[in-house]
Amino acid sequence: MRMKHGHPKTFSPAAEAQRMGTCAAGIKWSCQEQIEVCVEILSRVLQALEPIQLAQNYKTALQSGLNHPNDSVKVLTLTQIGRVAGHADGVTQMLNSAEILRDVIQCISIERIAVAKEAIAALSKLSNTKAGLDALFRSDLLNKLKDVMLTSDIIRYRVYELIVELSTVSPVSLGYCANSGLISQMLEELTGDDVLVRATAIEMVTSLAQSQHGRQYLAQQGIMDKISNMIIAAESDPFSNLYLPGLVKFFGSLAIMESPQQVCEKYPVFLEVVFSMVMNLDPTLTPVALDTLGVLGSTVEGKQVLQKTGEKLTSALKRMSKVAADGATELRVRCLEALAQLLTLPAEQQTDDLLLLTESWFNCLSSQPILMIRNISTQPFPELHCRALRIFTAIGCQPWAQQLMMDTPGFMEWVMDRSVGMGKEVKDCKFELVGALLSASSSQEIFGAHNYLKLKTYLNEGPYYVNAVSSVTTEGAD
Repeated sequence: MRMKHGHPKTFSPAAEAQRMGTCAAGIKWSCQEQIEVCVEILSRVLQALEPIQLAQNYKTALQSGLNHPNDSVKVLTLTQIGRVAGHADGVTQMLNSAEILRDVIQCISIERIAVAKEAIAALSKLSNTKAGLDALFRSDLLNKLKDVMLTSDIIRYRVYELIVELSTVSPVSLGYCANSGLISQMLEELTGDDVLVRATAIEMVTSLAQSQHGRQYLAQQGIMDKISNMIIAAESDPFSNLYLPGLVKFFGSLAIMESPQQVCEKYPVFLEVVFSMVMNLDPTLTPVALDTLGVLGSTVEGKQVLQKTGEKLTSALKRMSKVAADGATELRVRCLEALAQLLTLPAEQQTDDLLLLTESWFNCLSSQPILMIRNISTQPFPELHCRALRIFTAIGCQPWAQQLMMDTPGFMEWVMDRSVGMGKEVKDCKFELVGALLSASSSQEIFGAHNYLKLKTYLNEGPYYVNAVSSVTTEGAD
């Protein structure tokens, strides 16, 4: 076969995109595989185009892509619109394309979640500017958004997701969202008759509370008091297991971001229900309570708040210890993680009072807590082994714990024994423990020169060091 000679063609991303766009339109009735290949090629070619070029020269192609029957084409198109929306000059071009924006909003209602997520992401980028907020909330686009919400509960909450995402950006964007009436509508669903919708609404409100201006808005609307009352009412609701974990997560998150003491004092029912959930060992409720207790106790202020509860905390610690020793695996893991958070006390936070506090909590776990935790770490479950090691890491820089380890026969040898525990994660956890033991200024005095040097050697050799073993083969041996 002879090849014709001619001038080589210069590659043009724009021309290639145009050609491939025509290709995509032309094969929409072809097999799925052809469309997927075309989408893959286009996604790479279009990356070579500047966003402003897309916005100026390919509006018709973009709109066709949004209305294509294949979801992969929609995702590709929305990704490109997201690029344009994230570009300073591209935003202006996009804001002048009302029909494209209407189609983007319509894509939120597409069943496939990947399409909806790209649509939400594109609208979110678009709304990072005042002009974008004006376009979305001060035009017919707001009515389009509200129309899409009528599709189903699932689609309505996708729109709420967008609204919450926009609201957390700044007080200005929150103002736009609040004035649209959509946040008020979402908040009303907290006390709706459908418990599943209620649970989803609580998740959205918790996300809104991640920003300071979001928390201020919720406080002004009386939402904290409403959620507190919902916790109280949940006791008599047979379906409360479906939404009570979300209520607890809300206050747990609020306590960490604001002040554990203020939140627990203003809403005492929050801590009461956390302790109750820990003690009742409900597979739906207890994991959330354990996580919340751990997060609360991870701060100094949280530790002091929990200490004031006296016997309630002591009972909870004993229950956690029992579950950690012989409960269901998932609960054991959650208990060990919570205990590690409760017992953590970095050197810069260590005072005599706080050291006494963590020591007393550790001693609540068992008559011989060091041995109890070590026994858990020797069981053939890597997730338990690592969580147990992390408890030792949490207390490893505290002088009382170092002394307790030193006084426990065989403990230091066990720490430095590299044959104990296999697998990368376990080796990493053991290495972190050794690092914690050496981080305290009291290490050399408590452990003595011999153990201190061995720990230093372990640290210097790294987590994956293997002792070389000499092997001699004798000729003629069996």
